[in-house]
Amino acid sequence: MSLSRAEAAPVHLMILGDSLTAGYGLPKKDGFQAKLAAALKAQGTAVILVDAAVSGDTTTDAAARLDWALGGGPVDAAIVELGGNDALRALDPSLMRHNLTYILDQLQSRHIPVLLTGMIAPPNLGNDYDDRFKAVFADLGKRPGLIYDPFFLQGLVGHPEYAQPDGLHPNAAGVDIEVRRLEPLVLKLIAEAKAQVTKR
Repeated sequence: MSLSRAEAAPVHLMILGDSLTAGYGLPKKDGFQAKLAAALKAQGTAVILVDAAVSGDTTTDAAARLDWALGGGPVDAAIVELGGNDALRALDPSLMRHNLTYILDQLQSRHIPVLLTGMIAPPNLGNDYDDRFKAVFADLGKRPGLIYDPFFLQGLVGHPEYAQPDGLHPNAAGVDIEVRRLEPLVLKLIAEAKAQVTKR
């Protein structure tokens, strides 16, 4: 494919995540995916979102359905947002490491650029669990070719005005903050995806 055609073609961007990217508790127009698509469109960036975010998913769930998610059509780039439900269920961080490593291996073996956005564990699980949990994302974030964002909810924790009544999920204003913060990284991800397309 020529460079001009690759630049013009929309990027198929898969969102592999849980309730935070599935838009739990919000009208569709106020969810993360809709607001991200609108922000990218405003920048003149054409994307087709591949919705692979399922509320309640752990990393085990997401790893199990990855082949299905990839088999539904083209995927040029991926945002991986997982881990919150592993922490809420106090699952062993080593299991999360195994699952996320599998997911990243599968995506990168298909030459799909990835933005990995991390999570932190709730404080009630103790310092040891917190350290092991953080280490998973810190270590995986060092993988060559990976775009890494340490914490998906950065800027929202401790600000109840940006949360839904459950105190866990962002409201529409919180989603706006997420999208603004992540937009530069997503634009970088899309640029890498377009570069990959020109090599095919």
